[in-house]
Amino acid sequence: MARPGSTTSSSLALSNLRAIVILIVLAFHSMLAYLLFVPAVAANFDSPPYAWRAFAIVDSRRFFGFDLICAWQDVYLMALMFLLSGLFVAPSLTRKGAWPYLRDRLLRLGLPFVFGVLILMPIATYPAYLVTAADPGIAAYWNALRALPFWVNGPLWFLWQLLALNVVVAALHWLAPQAIAALGRWSAAADSRFDRYFAVLLASSAVAYVPSAVAFTPWAWSESGPFDVQFCRPLLYAVYFFAGVGIGAAGIERGLPGIGGMLPRHWARWLAAALATLFVWMGFTALTMNGPAPLALEIAADLAFVAACATGCFFLVAVSLRFAARRTRLLDGLSANAYGLYLVHYTFVVWLQYVLLTMALFAVVKAAIVFAGTLVLSFITVLAARRIPLGALLIGAPRRAVATP
Repeated sequence: MARPGSTTSSSLALSNLRAIVILIVLAFHSMLAYLLFVPAVAANFDSPPYAWRAFAIVDSRRFFGFDLICAWQDVYLMALMFLLSGLFVAPSLTRKGAWPYLRDRLLRLGLPFVFGVLILMPIATYPAYLVTAADPGIAAYWNALRALPFWVNGPLWFLWQLLALNVVVAALHWLAPQAIAALGRWSAAADSRFDRYFAVLLASSAVAYVPSAVAFTPWAWSESGPFDVQFCRPLLYAVYFFAGVGIGAAGIERGLPGIGGMLPRHWARWLAAALATLFVWMGFTALTMNGPAPLALEIAADLAFVAACATGCFFLVAVSLRFAARRTRLLDGLSANAYGLYLVHYTFVVWLQYVLLTMALFAVVKAAIVFAGTLVLSFITVLAARRIPLGALLIGAPRRAVATP
């Protein structure tokens, strides 16, 4: 996610949206231990399908409301993050050129990914090992971790996939400099000709997602190698990333991100559409969960996912443009530190969920404690990390740019 550089109402709303998104990410991961549909028995650390990669801690306290919230976020949240990440690519490429831009992206995304996979993820994964381990020792854990056929990425998979898309867009800028400008011109008319724009986005998303979802199922992840990938989604994320690139090339002060545009004017309709398509997707998906389903039903569920993803993204953008176009110290601080919070938060989430396992508290209370504790501890860690050279390099912003809520 790139931070807006101007002070227009649109850029301020998008900066605040960045803050809102990181709060949703922290809340989403805080709830995962308390979902009702997850099997009550913790997954063995060394046995496929390695369910602990998604649900590191499985608590006996559950709340069905978290299932609904997390299902909705899973549908659209990462696509929205790729869209936001693309918004400021075109101006940066124009200002720096392809190779300097790519060098900056390698430092900004590649280095934190390597550090996170080698240092942060082993720390975050230890509790998932402890809940089923016969030998809880660190040496035994290290051996078990090394024996896995994959490197644990956790939420950091987002970084390597975003870096890969940045390589593609930099190559496109180098080989066909006018292509991004043409995408920007087409995107500039999105607000006035939204039906056409939305239809193309849905069609592109369907082509990118449905065949892969049918071939690999919507749930399958890679089980080998250093790079986690959910097989059905990388092309879908590419569609949203380049949608963001096009919107950014057109200028965020006008078109879809404009404060006076159709998105903020009709935010309530987007909410209704997002909820309607979500429940349609949930209904079709439920019919495919009990054994082999007819191909037509699988395709219907996958098409419903595409619609729910698009409407969910546009709803959150719309409501931010409508209600979050004012500067607040809290959102400024969250936005300025969002990247660092994303890098470090998962370790605190998993360890806090593990500490609360044996406590007789309601699931809602546990999730609230995990969320609040993760937010505070992650913020302290980010602010402390910025005071040392390596931390400032990993997080990627100079100390003077840090805002504190």
